[in-house]
Amino acid sequence: MLRSVGQRRVTGEAVDPRVTRLRSAVSRLRRELAGHRVDLADRGIAEDELAALDAMAVSGAPEVWRLRRSLLLVAGSLGSVSALSEALTGVRHAVELFGPSVPPQPPAP
Repeated sequence: MLRSVGQRRVTGEAVDPRVTRLRSAVSRLRRELAGHRVDLADRGIAEDELAALDAMAVSGAPEVWRLRRSLLLVAGSLGSVSALSEALTGVRHAVELFGPSVPPQPPAP
């Protein structure tokens, strides 16, 4: 069945708008990174972490500290590539929607 642009399939499950925004931002940065033909030493790290961010979003309830860790790795691996800065900022804003980072607690003795 064909759907018009903007129509969504109704499945009975509500989709968290934060997840939608994160997946959209990650997708945009992945596309822009793929189109950026300059050789980046850590491109593979950025691509792997963007895939991890997307996988965490798909899982439904990502852990904030893991999102932030992946974001830091992406930002660090891209350095100061100005051509990608706007898309990277979009990912950062989407991660921030999930709230403050809470580091994992060690198991109680």
